[in-house]
Amino acid sequence: MILKALYDYYDRMGSKMPMQGLEEKEISFVIVIDKDGNFKRIENRMNGKESPKFLVAKTVGRTANPLANLLWDNFSYVLGVSKETYSIESEEDATKKQRLQRVIEKNVKSHKTFVESIQSIKKIIPENKDILAIDKFYGKYEGDLYNLLKEDVEWASVIKNINKNVSFLIEGDMEIVAQKKEILDKLLNKEDDNEAKQSQYCLVTGEKGEVTRLFSSTSILGSQATASVISFQKKMGFDSYGKEQCYNAPISVSAEFKITTALNYMLRRDSRNKFIIGNRTFVFWASSNSEAAKQTEESLYSLLTFASNENDPNKRIQFVVGVFKSIYSGKLINSLDDKFYFLGLAPNIGRIAVVYWNESSLKDFSGKILKHFNDMEIVDTRKEKKPYFGLHQMMANVTLGGKSSDVQPNLPEATIKSIIQGIPYPYTLYSACIRRIRAEQELNIGRAAIIKAYLNRLNNNEKSLEIMLDKENKNQGYLCGRLFATLERLQEGSNNGKSTIRSRYMNAASATPAAVFPTLLNLSVHHEEKLDKGMQIFMEKIKREIIDKLSANGFPNHLDLNNQGRFMIGYYHQRQDFYTSKKEDNVEQ
Repeated sequence: MILKALYDYYDRMGSKMPMQGLEEKEISFVIVIDKDGNFKRIENRMNGKESPKFLVAKTVGRTANPLANLLWDNFSYVLGVSKETYSIESEEDATKKQRLQRVIEKNVKSHKTFVESIQSIKKIIPENKDILAIDKFYGKYEGDLYNLLKEDVEWASVIKNINKNVSFLIEGDMEIVAQKKEILDKLLNKEDDNEAKQSQYCLVTGEKGEVTRLFSSTSILGSQATASVISFQKKMGFDSYGKEQCYNAPISVSAEFKITTALNYMLRRDSRNKFIIGNRTFVFWASSNSEAAKQTEESLYSLLTFASNENDPNKRIQFVVGVFKSIYSGKLINSLDDKFYFLGLAPNIGRIAVVYWNESSLKDFSGKILKHFNDMEIVDTRKEKKPYFGLHQMMANVTLGGKSSDVQPNLPEATIKSIIQGIPYPYTLYSACIRRIRAEQELNIGRAAIIKAYLNRLNNNEKSLEIMLDKENKNQGYLCGRLFATLERLQEGSNNGKSTIRSRYMNAASATPAAVFPTLLNLSVHHEEKLDKGMQIFMEKIKREIIDKLSANGFPNHLDLNNQGRFMIGYYHQRQDFYTSKKEDNVEQ
C-alpha cells in the first residue's frame, strides 16, 4: 500500500515531477573549463547552507562497488579527493595514517569509475563538444588534480563541504553539462545491450515490465547518503522458488522511478509535506488533487510542525480547525475515495526503516483531528483567547521553561499517533504535565487542556470532564480541586491578592487530601472574618455546596495519579468560574 500510494502521488503531481530518469539534485560546486579542457576556476554555488537544484540524471543505486552518476557526483568521484586526501599530510600516527590511506585508495577507485564513465559517454556521443572538453580536462590534468585545484581561491570552501556534489560548466555557457537536455536525451534513451533484462509482472502496477535491480537512494536525517526504503538481500531467508533479490519481489523500473521520485520530492528541504522529530522523519500526503486535499496537507503542516519560526505557534491553528470542520461537514467538497496517508521513517544502518504507516479516508482523518481539538477544548477567560493547541505548544507546556526542543525523545511521536488515530494520549504526556505543575505550582490553560484530553480519552467509567465548571461531577478528586480553589480564593480576598496557599499546600492537597484539608478549612474561618458580609455568604455557599458532595467518610486519604489530574481540572474550572462570575457581576453593575 505504501508503494502504490507513492506511485499515485507521482501521477497526481504531474508536471511538477521530473520525467523518468531525471531528478532535481543539489549541485554545490561547478568546475569551469574551456572548450579545450583547460581548467579556469571552481565556482561555489552555495547560498549559506543551501545549494541550487538542477534537473540531472537520477542518482544511481550504489552497492559495495563504485558506480558513477551521470556527469555529476561528489568530489571523491569527480576529482578523487576527500577529507582524508588533505588530512593525511599532517597525520603523524602510523595506524591512523594507514587507515586514511585505505580510504584514499577507495577514492582513487571511485574516481577511476567516473573517468571511465566519461570515456563511455564519449563513445556514445563522440561529436558532443561538452563531453570532449571534459575528456580533454582529464587527459591534461589526471594524476595532478589535487595539486591543481588546491590553489584555487574556492578550495577552502571545497574542504568545508567536501561531501557536496560537483559538476562541470563550459566557460560561456549558462547550463551545467549534467543538465543539458540534448546530452541527457541521447544517454537516457539508449538501449543497454550488455545487461540481460528480465520482464515480470510488477507488484505495484500489475503490468509486465523490466524489473529494477536496485532502488535509488532516499536520504533522510541520520541515514547514509545511499540508504533506500527498499533494498534486496541475498541469502537472508527471503528467497523462494529459486528467485533471488528483486526477482522474488518484482517492481518495474518505471514504478521504482515514480516511487522514489515522489518520496524524494516530499523529503526536499523546503517541503511542506514533512516534519522531523528527533531521528524520525514523517511524511504525509493526500491521494487526490482536490482543494480539500491540498488544504488538509497545508493545515496538517501548521498543526504538527514541531519547530515553528513564528512568534505565535498557534497563529494558524484556528484556521486549521476551520479547514477540518469544512471537510468533515462536507462544506469543503471531498470524495469518499479521497485518502490521506501518513508515513514515519527512521535511519537504520544502510537502509531506511518504516516505523509508522496510517491510511484513512480524508473525511475520517478530518474527524480524528477535530476530535483532538474537541478533547483539548477548555474554558478560557483570557482577554486574547487562543484555545487551539498545536504540537509545538503542547510540548512546550510539559517542558522546563517552555522549551519544546527539550522534550523527551519519543513523546512528540507518540502524541502525533494519538492525534491522527484518535487513540488515548500517551501516559508520558500526562505524567510530564503533572510533574511540571507540581514543580512550578502553575496550572495554565495548556496544561489543563492536556489533562482533560488525556483523562477523557481513557474511558475508564468516570464522568467525562466538561469544558466549563461541572457542578454535577461528584468525583472526589474533582471536588477536592474545586474546594482548594475556593479556599485559595478566600485567602486572596482576605490578603488583598498576596501569597496564597497554592505554593505551600497544592501538591499535598492533590495527593493526600485528608492530611491537608482539615488545616486549610480551619484557616479559611479566619480568612472569612476579614471579608465583607456579602462576600462571606457567597463564599460559604460555594464551600458548603462542594463539601456536601464529598464522601460521608471524609476526605480521601490518597488520590491516584488520574484523580490528581481531576483535582487539577476541578481547581482550574472553579478558578475560571470565579473570574467569569466577577466579569458578569461587573456587567450587571
